[in-house]
Amino acid sequence: MDDTPGSPQLEIVTGNLPAGFEALRADARTEGFRQIERLAIDWETHTTRFDRQGEALLAARIGGVLAGIGGLTIEPVVPDAFRMRRFYVRPPFRRSGVGRKLVVALLAQVEHTGQAITVNAAAGSVPFWEALGFKRDTRDGHTHIRPGRRS
Repeated sequence: MDDTPGSPQLEIVTGNLPAGFEALRADARTEGFRQIERLAIDWETHTTRFDRQGEALLAARIGGVLAGIGGLTIEPVVPDAFRMRRFYVRPPFRRSGVGRKLVVALLAQVEHTGQAITVNAAAGSVPFWEALGFKRDTRDGHTHIRPGRRS
C-alpha cells in the first residue's frame, strides 16, 4: 500500500466498525445517503458482516481520519457473482483517490475467481464506476456489472 503522506491508508474492518464511523455516518445522513445507516444496522444485527469467502469491508483513512468505507459481498441475486456495497467517501476527501483505492483493493482480492461484480451506483457516481470497468446493466436490482471471465 502507498505510504505517501495524504494518500489513503486501508484497513480491513472486523469486530467493530472503525473509529470515526459516527462522523462518517453523520456526513452521509446529512447528504441524504442511506447506505451508511444501513451498514450500521446490518453490522449491529449481524445481518451483513462481510465475513464470507471473498467478502470484505475496508475503511480508508487519510491522516488518521476516516475518509471513506466500502465493501464487497456475495451477490444475493446474480448467481456466482459479488456486489460492491456501502461505499461512501466523506465530502472533504472526494477526488483524492479514496474511492478508487477502496474499489481496486476489493477487486484485487476476488479478480482471480473470474466472477462478475455488480454495483448499484448512485446517479452522481456513475462515471466513477464506469471508469473502473463497470458497464450499465439494470437487470436484477443493480445498475452496473463488471463482467467476469466466466460471464
